[in-house]
Amino acid sequence: METTYNVKVWKIATYKGARGATYTVRWTLDGNEQRAPFATRALADAFRSELVSATRRGEAFSFSTGRPVSHHSGATAVNWYDFAIQFADLQWDRTAGNSRKNTAKALTATTIALLRTPPTGFRPVDVRTALREFAFNTKRREEAPPEVSAILRWVERNTLSMSAWEDPAKVDGVLRAFDVRLDGTRAAASSVKRNRRVLNVAMEHAVKRKVLRTNPLPKGRGTAPPTSSAVDKRAILNTGQAARLLGWVRGRSRGGPRLHAFFALLYYAGPRPEEAVAMRVRDIRLPDPDAADQWCELLLHTAQPEVGKNWTDSGAIHEKRGLKGRAADDTRVVPGHPSLTRILREHIKVEELKPSDLLFQGEKGELLAGSVIRRAWRSARAEVLTPDEFASPLGKRVYDLRHTRLTKWLDDGIPPAQVAEWAGNSVPILLAIYARCVSGQLSELKKRMEAGEDLPELPDVG
Repeated sequence: METTYNVKVWKIATYKGARGATYTVRWTLDGNEQRAPFATRALADAFRSELVSATRRGEAFSFSTGRPVSHHSGATAVNWYDFAIQFADLQWDRTAGNSRKNTAKALTATTIALLRTPPTGFRPVDVRTALREFAFNTKRREEAPPEVSAILRWVERNTLSMSAWEDPAKVDGVLRAFDVRLDGTRAAASSVKRNRRVLNVAMEHAVKRKVLRTNPLPKGRGTAPPTSSAVDKRAILNTGQAARLLGWVRGRSRGGPRLHAFFALLYYAGPRPEEAVAMRVRDIRLPDPDAADQWCELLLHTAQPEVGKNWTDSGAIHEKRGLKGRAADDTRVVPGHPSLTRILREHIKVEELKPSDLLFQGEKGELLAGSVIRRAWRSARAEVLTPDEFASPLGKRVYDLRHTRLTKWLDDGIPPAQVAEWAGNSVPILLAIYARCVSGQLSELKKRMEAGEDLPELPDVG
């Protein structure tokens, strides 16, 4: 930490504006002016007195913060890389696989921004891989091959201390690094927001451990890019498009009927894909074939998102979890259209599935892989949709089948509270995501508004 004893403290400057007065303490370090504004003169006087007292004691001032060394926390004694590893290990036991991966990504971007010098002896992509896949992966750190260990030793030697967070310019530099991808293009707002959220938790942990005095990240509106949770209306499929896509999948030579049943479940009942792949045959309640009511019921109680074997405790690609946003043992029941009943009944019969079997299986009886699902859906879009439709957001993700179903339920006038229960969302979140996509009710709403909007005729005033 570079310091100086050449300090001069000036008088308090007062600025009176339309919103009130501001009192600014001014001082110089080797002739370079420093400023600290305060809302009241008492606060400004107190801070100026601290600066004057420090100069009288012969105390050094830091160039990075402009403050007396005694104002510093223990940040200079802690290396950021060491702190980041400790934080990653702390979060590992507290979080699920995807959160672990996101923590590693955020800490990797931050560490790159806090290097004293850019890597010259290693490729930048190799440095990022070493950090993301080994340094900030509690499970794999000790398994790092020699070439990765060499990179990490270099990073440890060349990373700034935690005192860098006491320099506002350095904090701004880290946050700007979140805004740009490796190829120089602007990062998605959701990615930037996620990285900042992880970093904020890390900074709060640093304050709790007394490594930093305060959280240095800016607060309030405008500090992070705005994001929207609303579904893009262009992604919603109409009935004809969904029928053609599912029909093409059914005729696919490799696993077509099996994948058709999976996509049909998403389209007719709207579960999340990770909930659908976790379902067992016993979770489907099919009516008797001769019953008048051919609606089936789906019992959802487990999700198995595809995380990657490097981020799960078991080493499996999928991580078994409870339903999103619910208690560990919670369940929800969703009705299945008669068309879905017919598809599932045929699927179970053809596949010769037992009640304890997975409802949707891979070719060897294992959990249906996300790569297989995505590849089949991508092929269906390429074959069925026009070039313009294929290039558009129309049904671009498998998840858009769920978006389509929830939107159709709302379009059909089903109360949002009921749709939220079937979807596994809260009503506010449901409306925030899907309200823009609801259509087909305008003519009826116009009639309702017309019925009560006419003003009574007033008598002529002579």
